Amino acid sequence: MKRVLVVDDDPTVSEVVTGYLDRAGFAVDAVADGPAAVALVASRPPDLVVLDLMLPGMDGLEVCRRIRQDAPVPVIMLTARGDEEDRVLGLEVGADDYVTKPFSPRELVLRVESVLRRAGTPAGGRPPAAGPWLRSGPLALDPTGRRATRHGRELALTIREFDLLTFFMRHPGRATSREDLMRQVWGWEFGDLSTVTVHVRRLREKIETDPARPALISTVWGVGYRFDPPFSAAAGGNGGDGVR
Repeated sequence: MKRVLVVDDDPTVSEVVTGYLDRAGFAVDAVADGPAAVALVASRPPDLVVLDLMLPGMDGLEVCRRIRQDAPVPVIMLTARGDEEDRVLGLEVGADDYVTKPFSPRELVLRVESVLRRAGTPAGGRPPAAGPWLRSGPLALDPTGRRATRHGRELALTIREFDLLTFFMRHPGRATSREDLMRQVWGWEFGDLSTVTVHVRRLREKIETDPARPALISTVWGVGYRFDPPFSAAAGGNGGDGVR
């Protein structure tokens, strides 16, 4: 049974979310403030955290930062409708998904199930056996084991960042719109396209030699983004940084 931690200072919201997750087959813990959430994640990492943005004392952004420093636990952030800047900030500090208030508890359960499916292995569980790796220049990615490296060093990617990199490496040279990326990577038919923009920016920061001048993930103006395999890899070179 997978464990979900709900962090919300509104007892009504916490009770409703906890009840729906419990009926969906999850083991649920609930806390009402940031310090308690950080302490619980450090002592017993859950499989996923549902985290309210507006918390007393320590807000959800700071809680998310601290959680992601200690463990690669997936985070779904709850935000007020219309607070686009806060949603973007949440994604930038490492949230894997967000749900805007007021929300349908059933929708939240579906989001939890979707994120956990993409995460693959429960926290503290044994990773699946490694399968065929995708390789492109300095990058290597194992879709089955959900591991990615750059120059042999493990990349600390969120679930969505990993899925985005997997899509790009499986479709080199293909210009893809943000709408198509949202459908293919997030599985959403509609949503805030800034979610895609933020994740591309974060992914560039982790895989590009110079994120300000990206050589791997190019912006195709008026279309979206394109993954450009490094010239050295295409030419059978030594897998350098792909700067052309």
